[in-house]
Amino acid sequence: MARKKRKVPQVNSTSTADIAFMMLLFFLLTSSMDTDRGLPRRLPPPIPKDQKSEDVDIKKRNILVVLVNSTNQILCGDNYIQLDQLKGKVKDFIENPTNNEHMPEKIEVDVPYFGSRMVTKNHVVSLQNDRGTSYQSYIDVQNEIAAAYNELRDDISMQKFGRKFVDLDEEQQKAVQTIYPQKISEAEPKNYGGVK
Repeated sequence: MARKKRKVPQVNSTSTADIAFMMLLFFLLTSSMDTDRGLPRRLPPPIPKDQKSEDVDIKKRNILVVLVNSTNQILCGDNYIQLDQLKGKVKDFIENPTNNEHMPEKIEVDVPYFGSRMVTKNHVVSLQNDRGTSYQSYIDVQNEIAAAYNELRDDISMQKFGRKFVDLDEEQQKAVQTIYPQKISEAEPKNYGGVK
């Protein structure tokens, strides 16, 4: 007698695709993904075509040149420094607490909420780099310069208003920015080379 082959019952898989889709959707909505972050910089508006180019005469004492060479060494002013020293040097330059004649000149300005204050209104931090500078070194230097401004603004905001700069209202932020205007000039990369 021949045996009949029994059929194996099949699992009903009609809802499997729905379940997989719902699980995928759940994980996409509940998980966080790494996102690339850019630099928070606002580009200046484009120059009108009919505007003539004018050279601005800036006193040497008002400019701090920060140069990153092809071996990623940092020249701040006339001295080579480490990255962790840069923020302090930039803060000293911007603030000029002793009114040093080799640092930015101080001008008396009437600032809302603060009254009459001496500020280094005309200072410029000039960031220059070599074509061989690594991207990470360039970003690290930019971050340290921006951190110097942020710390100065936070310090004075805490003293006057008891809050950090980002927590101030728009008028208060403008007042603090009048005291510490962020003036960073970034030059096109050149071939400076390494240390001689």
